[in-house]
Amino acid sequence: MATNDPFQGLLQDLLRVIGGAPGAQQAWLDAARSLAHGVATDGEQETNPDPIARIRFEELGRVAELHVADATGFTFDRSPAFEPVGRGTWALRALDAWAPTVGRIVEAQRANPPTPAPFEDPGDVEALLARFAGTLGPVLVGMQFGSAAGHLAQRALGQFALPLPWPESTSILVVPDNVHRFAEEWSLPEDETRLWVCLRELTAQTVLGRPHVAARIRELVDSLTLDMAATHQGLAERLGDQAGDPEALQRILSDPEALLADLLTPGQRRTSEDLVALTTVVASYVDHVTRSLATTLVGAAAPLGEAWYRYRIEESAAEEAAAVLFGLDLSRRQVDRGAAFIRGVVERAGEGGVQKLWNDPRHLPTPAEVDAPGLWLERISLPDLDDLDELPGDDELPGDDELPGE
Repeated sequence: MATNDPFQGLLQDLLRVIGGAPGAQQAWLDAARSLAHGVATDGEQETNPDPIARIRFEELGRVAELHVADATGFTFDRSPAFEPVGRGTWALRALDAWAPTVGRIVEAQRANPPTPAPFEDPGDVEALLARFAGTLGPVLVGMQFGSAAGHLAQRALGQFALPLPWPESTSILVVPDNVHRFAEEWSLPEDETRLWVCLRELTAQTVLGRPHVAARIRELVDSLTLDMAATHQGLAERLGDQAGDPEALQRILSDPEALLADLLTPGQRRTSEDLVALTTVVASYVDHVTRSLATTLVGAAAPLGEAWYRYRIEESAAEEAAAVLFGLDLSRRQVDRGAAFIRGVVERAGEGGVQKLWNDPRHLPTPAEVDAPGLWLERISLPDLDDLDELPGDDELPGDDELPGE
């Protein structure tokens, strides 16, 4: 049945794309990728990275590899390669890395969708709106993650803009245009800035590539997935409540930024303390190693360290939006908290002490220990419970006639 109502026609078109067409289950991914690339590139065509920058990152990467291995105590099974990419490519690759998390949210929504109104007459606007609201949730999820990836791509210097593990790969992404802009804005030597980025990204990969570290972070992120799905589902149901009022639904959908911001509820912002504590320490350890190595490798180590600190604590909507999606906290308070923990460990136990952070799953710090590094050092010095099981049993203890002094 044809309609002369452009809004009704738009809803019918969207339903065909996201609700009933073959492959509609991938609509959220298509929406995310399209939005991410468009935001990252400002809608312009992306050019390939400068070949000179590619060569320099390759050369400096080899320098970074030797020093990071020495500083962390971990060797590399194979030499990592730095892969210069544009902002659009970075955004798409980030979405690929995030896909398991996004997919879980989408599947949780599909497992418990809003109940749509009967849909028989294509001209029935109320039923059309309810059907639309019921299928919109997954696409909104894709839009939110796509927007976050696109904005983050405009600032990311390398792959680990967020302290989260990526799928195993032989390469590490760097974004030469962002590195150039960072160096220019802070009046830093560009080649030294490239080395700084190589040191930082390689250290991050070393830590986040440790199987037990990656597994623990993924476990904590996954624990937030159901809450995130419920948040998105609530929005879909709110849209469904407006099914009988096309003007109200139009008002909700007319402001995408406000719509996405509404998803970040106060409950969602109360992130897991364990996840925040662990990722805060990971990021601060990476900064510590990078700064320590740069002191001996580059002349502008102090200005680079200060510039990076300022860059990290800037109130950036890009980092904030992406961080909240995963339950992270990248605020200045957490940056300073993590730095104080690392400093406290080094003061008490030296560089050898801080290296123990990633040697054993038992060594991952708790939230309380992040605020009291001495407690962490004391705990990891205690014998493992498995070792206690090997102590002599009652039948192996000396008898009364064997006690000393008798």
